[in-house]
Formats: sequence, structure tokens, C-alpha cells
Amino acid sequence: MTNETVASLIARSNRLGADKRNTNYAGGNTSAKGTERDPVTGEDVELLWVKGSGGDLGTLAEKGLAVLRLDRMRALVDVYPGLDREDEMVAAFDYCLHGKGGAAPSIDTAMHGLVDAAHVDHLHPDSGIAIATAADGEKLTADIFGDKVVWVPWRRPGFQLGLDIAEIKKQNPQAIGCILGGHGITSWGETAEESEANSLHIIRTAEEYIAANGRENPFGAAKAGFGALGEGERRAKAAALAPVIRGLASADKPQVGHFTDSAEVLDFLGSERLDELAALGTSCPDHFLRTKVKPMVLDLPADASIEDAKARLGELHAAYREDYAAYYNRYADGASPAMRGADPAIVLVPGVGMFSFGKDKQTARVAGEFYVNAINVMRGAEAISTYAPIDEREKFRIEYWALEEAKLARMPKPKPLATRIALVTGAASGIGKAIAERLAAEGACVVIADLDLEKAQAVAAEIGSTDVAVGVRADVTNEDEVEAAINEAVLAFGGLDLVVNNAGLSLSKSLLETTVKDWDLQHNVMAKGSFLVSRAAARVLIDQEMGGDVVYISSKNSVFAGPNNIAYSATKADQAHQVRLLAAELGEHGVKVNGINPDGVVRGSGIFAGGWGAKRAAVYGVEEEDLGKFYAQRTLLKREVLPENVANAVFALCSADLSHTTGLHIPVDAGVAAAFLR
Repeated sequence: MTNETVASLIARSNRLGADKRNTNYAGGNTSAKGTERDPVTGEDVELLWVKGSGGDLGTLAEKGLAVLRLDRMRALVDVYPGLDREDEMVAAFDYCLHGKGGAAPSIDTAMHGLVDAAHVDHLHPDSGIAIATAADGEKLTADIFGDKVVWVPWRRPGFQLGLDIAEIKKQNPQAIGCILGGHGITSWGETAEESEANSLHIIRTAEEYIAANGRENPFGAAKAGFGALGEGERRAKAAALAPVIRGLASADKPQVGHFTDSAEVLDFLGSERLDELAALGTSCPDHFLRTKVKPMVLDLPADASIEDAKARLGELHAAYREDYAAYYNRYADGASPAMRGADPAIVLVPGVGMFSFGKDKQTARVAGEFYVNAINVMRGAEAISTYAPIDEREKFRIEYWALEEAKLARMPKPKPLATRIALVTGAASGIGKAIAERLAAEGACVVIADLDLEKAQAVAAEIGSTDVAVGVRADVTNEDEVEAAINEAVLAFGGLDLVVNNAGLSLSKSLLETTVKDWDLQHNVMAKGSFLVSRAAARVLIDQEMGGDVVYISSKNSVFAGPNNIAYSATKADQAHQVRLLAAELGEHGVKVNGINPDGVVRGSGIFAGGWGAKRAAVYGVEEEDLGKFYAQRTLLKREVLPENVANAVFALCSADLSHTTGLHIPVDAGVAAAFLR
């Protein structure tokens, strides 16, 4: 059962974390001290509950807290070996843990345990970091807060910083908190309410001071030709450039992307001082650990042609990698971890917006959010002073910190399709839905494309958040809608790796009953539709230079001649040959093209539920509810084919195990001898 101290800590943390003016995602930590009965001795023991490593305040739950015995934690002061060996103290926290479960203690645990206050908040508010990164931050702190808030010169997070703040609290009994140079704020209180109020007082007071005293246009005047394009033109250009940018950002390892064209980003990108300030990089450790030491900035005006922008991006990327390698080599020593990669995490395109990248969509999105925080920090610092982030050597020490390397090593192994972005047509039901669900379960980001937007969005919501799946409308017979759907996919996740041509329908009629309208409808949806989707996707895949997969859900009917089925079977044969043609054409770009030939999938199928099942049952002289059993009995394995069986085959084709397979059709029909491939 959650005790009152823990409950109030979680409630306070969630309130503070819900407002991004107070702290960034997964940034900062909160704590509370209290007593609980020790089940071994039966005596009360004083404990510290503190947000653990990697958690987020806004969504913090009890399992995200580390719980430590305060007597043991405070005893660490007596064995502290000094600043040169302070990293050893993180491992010592494990010997102070109380009970089992809970989160791993973070590097900031000492700050919370050693400060003599029942409740402590450490936060990364934009307004507080603006003061912390101002060239005259110490003077500003005194001018703004008097003696209620104390300035702490930059020190890397760790045990010594905890000792420093504890001493400041002791020497300044009137103080409610401090500004940590280059970093953020820490505040405290004897009650949860007091600590929260003190945190908000520091944050809001800093905001009000900057608003009242800051100069206009801290980024300088608007730069001619670099202002924001209109929304439609801006997003179209973003969609055209995104695959190229993602490919560049994935030179070392594949990345997922996120696009941001918020007002604060566009304002920064259109300013005279963009290049100067961007080169300074971010300051707060939480910021630059996710955004890298500095962004890559396209130095062309907003109206530069797509081709010119693509060419220049390639040149800038090569220069960025050289510059990052030089940065690494300046500060690395024999004990430094190997360079993790030299590609940018943030790419800024004036007039268009910001592209951010990470190992998954959430990481990419959060990297973008952190850079927006950094923009706000730079604006605040420049409004009242001069932006002066921590120096490059300190950034390197944190980026390549052994503790950070150990944290990365503890991350779970990525799923097989991690970083891959998939678009599945006709995915709001049946086979398409099963494919989308399987790809997402294997780690892919999935775009659910369907004629019915509401159903597409509902399926996406079932699969997960917008960091995992999004729903888009796509009439695959309409060239403009197909292009729009591909663009939405690219803007949602940065690019595209895997396309499944699944959208389809069928009309069961004999030759003489089949009308031209019937013929055109089926060929438009499946033959023409697959062509339009594959063509639009191929442009993205080629621009990315990352390879990819195109999968056609064809049918055993592409090679098997059945009765009363001429239009459907003919268009499936068209799709089957598209597989061979595109495999031959796209192979030079590393794109694999394969097909799957299912037998009739009755259960869960939108096609069969729409009347096709009844007509096929009539052709074979069975009841409609028995059609699946009928199909099963005519197979060699006597098994009914389900949507999940088709989804399994799609996953196999797109997995690393079949990396050398293209131009193949896989039967998923439980064995129909007449449909054997020859």
C-alpha cells in the first residue's frame, strides 16, 4: 500500500512534470524523506524516495522511485574518495537501497539525500536555465531573487554537487533554492506543498523578470529570404527533404525522425543570429545528451530549390561529421568510450522547420522538444544578458561519461524491426490490420492507410500512441491521395522503409456477368493502386539510400485458375508481375520487392464480409459460414488461412533472415497444389 509521503511525492511530481515550463521530458527529479517500519527489525527507519534514473516526472508512478535508507546514504560522506573518483559513489547507492524492486538510483540521488530538507525538487525550466546560462548569471540571480535563491557555479552532476548544495542550504537558512550554473534549479521545503511552491516561485519569477526586462528581438532582426514559407509549401518541402535528411542522419545507424515547424522554431530559423547561436550548442546536460553538441544548419534561403537543398545538405553532412570527429578527438583519452556516431541529431532548415532523430519515434520527438527548450533558453539568456553555455570540454565529459555509457549498455535489446517505418494500405481491417499489428509488435513505426480515415485512426490508436502508429486516409486509386499519404508518413516518422500493398476488393462474377465497371474497379484498386503506392514510396526509398522493402499481398489466384473470378484473378496476376518488374528495377537501390500469395482468408476479412464470401460459397455450393472450412479441406495441410498467417509471412520477408531475397512469391495457402509456383 502506498504511504502518504509517497503519494504526495508522486502527485507533486506529476503536477510539476505536466507543465513543460517547469521541466522537460524525463528531466529533473523530485524526492521526499519519511519513515517506514523496517520488516526485519520492526523499528521505524528513515527513508529517501527519489525519482529513479530515466523516469519522467509527468508520468511518474511508485515503481519509478528509488528507495534508500538515509542513514546508510549519509554515511557515504565518510567514505567519499573525492572529486576525481566521485563516479564510484553511484555504485555505492545500491548498497543503500531499501526493500526490493523500484528504479535504479540516478546520478542526482546525492543532491536529494544530503540536502537537509524533507522535500527537494531539481528541475530544468527554460526560464531557470536562461538565468543559469547567462554570462552574468550570478549577478542576475542576486538581482532577481535577493538572498532567497543562491547561485551555484557549474559543476557536473554527481556526489560533489550534492555536497555543495547541502552546504549552501546549511549556510543560507533563508534560501528556498538555488540556480545551478549552466544547468537548472534546485529548491526545497519542509512539506511537499512548500517545496512545490518554492519551485514554482523560482520558475515564475524568472519568467516574469525576463518578460519585463528582456530586450526585443534577442535573436536579431529577421534575415531576408529565411522567413517561414506558407504552411502548404513548407510542409511539402519538408516532405521532399525529409528522406534525404533521414538518410544522412542514419549514416552510422538507422534513425527514426520527427518534424517540428512550431512558431518558436521558425522564428529562430529566420533570424540573423541563427548560425552564431546554433554553433554555441545547448547547455543543460539533459539537452545536449539528446540533441548532440550542436545542430546541423542548412545555410540556404527558404526558397532554395529542392535539388539545391539536397545537394547542399550532403555537403554540410560531410562537414558536420568531420567537425564532430574533431571534437571527439580533441577531448577523448584512453579511458573514453568509442565515438558513438558522428551524424547530427538535429537538422535545421530555414523557412521549413526542424528535423530531429533518435532510435525510435519517442526519442526523436523528445530530442526535438529539447531543442525547442534550448531555443527558449537562448532567447531568455540573450534577452537579459549573453548566452554562455558550459564549455565544450565539459559537454564532452558528460556525453562520453562512463556512467552514461553504462546507462546505454543497460538498455534492452532492440526489437527486430526497430527504426523501420512501415506503411500498410487497406490496414483498417482483415489482413492489413493483422500485418500492421505484427509489424508494430516487432518494433516498427506503422502508418495505417485506409479509405476510411476514422477506422484507420481507430486501429492506430489500438496499436499504440502516435509514437508507434498513425492513421491516414488513402484512396489508392487517386494519385494525389497516394502522394499525400506517403508525405504524411514521411512527416510523421521521418521517412519510409517498408510498404505493404494490401488494399483490395473482389467481385465474384463469371466472364459474361463481369462489366467494364467491375473490371476497372478491381484493376484501379489493386493493379493501378499498387503501382501508384510503389512509385510514390520508391521516390522516398531512393532518396533515403537506406534500402527497404515493398511487399505485395497478391493471391494464389495470380497463378491458379478458378471459376467466376476473371477480374480479380487477372488483377492479382498483374500485381504478381509488378513484384518481378520492381525487384529487377529497384534492386540497385537496395530495395527488396516480394509478394505473398494467400488462399482465401475468410475470418476477419473485409473482402469476404462485404459479400464476396457469400458469392464464393454459392460457387462452391457450401454455406457461407462453412467457407473457411471448405477452403481448409482442399489444402494439403487441411488448415484454414488466417490474417495472422499472412502477417507472419510479411514479417519474415522484412526481417534480417531474408535480407538476400527479392522477387519471391511466398504461398500462404496451407498447400494448394494447383497454385504451386513453377
